Amino acid sequence: MPLVRGGKIIDDPFVYLADDAPIPADGAILVSGARLLQEAENLFAASRKVGVIWSNNRELAELVPYLDRLAAIALIFPTFRDGRAYTQARLLRERYHYRGELRATGQVLRDQFVFMLRAGFDTFAVRKESDAEAFADTIKRYSVFYQPTGDGRITALHRRMQLRNFEGARQ
Repeated sequence: MPLVRGGKIIDDPFVYLADDAPIPADGAILVSGARLLQEAENLFAASRKVGVIWSNNRELAELVPYLDRLAAIALIFPTFRDGRAYTQARLLRERYHYRGELRATGQVLRDQFVFMLRAGFDTFAVRKESDAEAFADTIKRYSVFYQPTGDGRITALHRRMQLRNFEGARQ
């Protein structure tokens, strides 16, 4: 499954670790939410990157104590009609100030890329190579937005205000 970050197809630095698999000595690992909650201290014991696959029906409050140690959080879109991962992403970015990798997984559709970016996702596990290529085009298409969201971009209104202040200062 292609992984897209920053408009480019990349190799996944994380290896998925099944719940019953032994913890490797090194390397970046991606574990289930259940395994993280059961074995957090063992997972974080070595100097490795740890990521978690967090189901959209789990409460983020369970994840909050580990945010400063997680290198990646993969949020799941089980169907294109289920938008709970959008809410989780915005909460992680805006309320909890999570700055690590936020990965969209599952039904990641090309017509939802911009919305996912705006919610705070920065990495996307897509099903098809053509979707990965389309994403690179989509990310370049939009540079200004009206709504403030979890991606940290300045809105059109704030940009206009900055330009007015800049023009006023020049005069």
